[in-house]
Amino acid sequence: MISVQGFAGSNVGVLGLGRSGMATARALQAGGATAICWDDNAQARQLAEQDGFVVADLARDGAFQDLACLIVSPGIPHLYPTPNKIIEKALRAGVTIDNDIGLFFRSFATQEWDNFVVTPKIVAITGSNGKSTTSALIHHVLEHVGRSTQLAGNIGRGVLDIDPAQDGEVIVLELSSYQTELARALTPDIAVFTNLSPDHLDRHAGMGGYFAAKRRLFAEGGPDRAVIGVDEIEGLFLAGQMSEGRADDRVIQISVDQKLAGNGWNVFAKKGFLSEYRKGRQVGAIDLRKIKGLPGAHNHQNACAAYAVCRTLGLAPRVIEKAFESFAGLPHRSQIVAESGDVTFVNDSKATNVDAAAKALSAFGKIRWICGGLQKDGGLEGLQGAMGNVVKAYVIGREAAAFSMQLPDISCEVCTSMDVAVSKAVADAQPGETVLLAPAAASFDQYDSFEKRGTHFIKLVRDALGVSEPNEI
Repeated sequence: MISVQGFAGSNVGVLGLGRSGMATARALQAGGATAICWDDNAQARQLAEQDGFVVADLARDGAFQDLACLIVSPGIPHLYPTPNKIIEKALRAGVTIDNDIGLFFRSFATQEWDNFVVTPKIVAITGSNGKSTTSALIHHVLEHVGRSTQLAGNIGRGVLDIDPAQDGEVIVLELSSYQTELARALTPDIAVFTNLSPDHLDRHAGMGGYFAAKRRLFAEGGPDRAVIGVDEIEGLFLAGQMSEGRADDRVIQISVDQKLAGNGWNVFAKKGFLSEYRKGRQVGAIDLRKIKGLPGAHNHQNACAAYAVCRTLGLAPRVIEKAFESFAGLPHRSQIVAESGDVTFVNDSKATNVDAAAKALSAFGKIRWICGGLQKDGGLEGLQGAMGNVVKAYVIGREAAAFSMQLPDISCEVCTSMDVAVSKAVADAQPGETVLLAPAAASFDQYDSFEKRGTHFIKLVRDALGVSEPNEI
């Protein structure tokens, strides 16, 4: 656990008592503060009381009179589409608002670091798609070479739940826009921006607000090195803002759409080959085509970002390549779960938006595509041009018929349920084809999470093939 610094002897409000909220309460207590906890859910409040925490309604009059700060869980809106009433009361009372990420950055470094030979480092990854795989891949490479490392944030453990740093350790954090937009301290040593596509637009009042939330990771603390995907205009703009000129190697640009030239530090992937250029000369390369855990251009972008971070940390290209080869990928992200009769079954339930689904569709040939769910803003227009490999779509979700109407150029079958979709896709699939779950939509019309949706897909595939365990790679 990381003990929160700076609030000893003070009362600090904690709004939201899920995983991050309870970790925050414990970390505040370890640092000598008193956590005043609240959640609209009565069961969450009861569990906090059973753990010995003070529970008090933060919406009551005078609740903020003695609070030094209010710590907010990431899922609670503080500005758009409308601020939570408790947060608005705190703002009117002049109480500062922060989250667990802000507390982590202000508390992680301690006096014990004075005795370390190598100062610990923090790598923070954000972006619309690929940040989980990029984070896990960096963590995997570091573990492969025996470097002390912890994985936390939006993946793995909560940031305040991790262990205090060891000599030379690297902390890898996946950070969502919900986390970066509110944190009062953001000071990673290396910051990564993978890409940007429309997502969470209601929470951020549009693309401008969404990009601004991501940009804070780079603008607030000024990382020593920035790794930035430049295949969208926002990333290109951010790289320009962070750089002092074309030869400034504090910014590493990455791409899967173009060869990056110039005198700076660039990493790009074309036709399955990753290349590293510095000062106009190639200094490293990896053949990504043979790495099963990283299929498709979107995963090649993740590989470019992870490679750039690992090179910044002093690892050699061949060492990174060897570690990549043993990376199994993440569950629900282009996860090959079975192979039978020359048909491959892929679970990409994490493809909850159009851009992620389009990238999944480009990674495989001859696709039986299971799609549908709770649609996000913007419709399916972004999929146009990405469906050339689709043999047939099997549409699930409560609004499956309406979803299928937006796919006029391909053969569609309205299945509504995952059970029907998997059954029909398995029956129809021919040798050389891929049955791909890449919904292009959220799961909440039928499932509590994308993980549960993906797990159901895996079970149905396993049952249909008559195997006891999926052939996970």
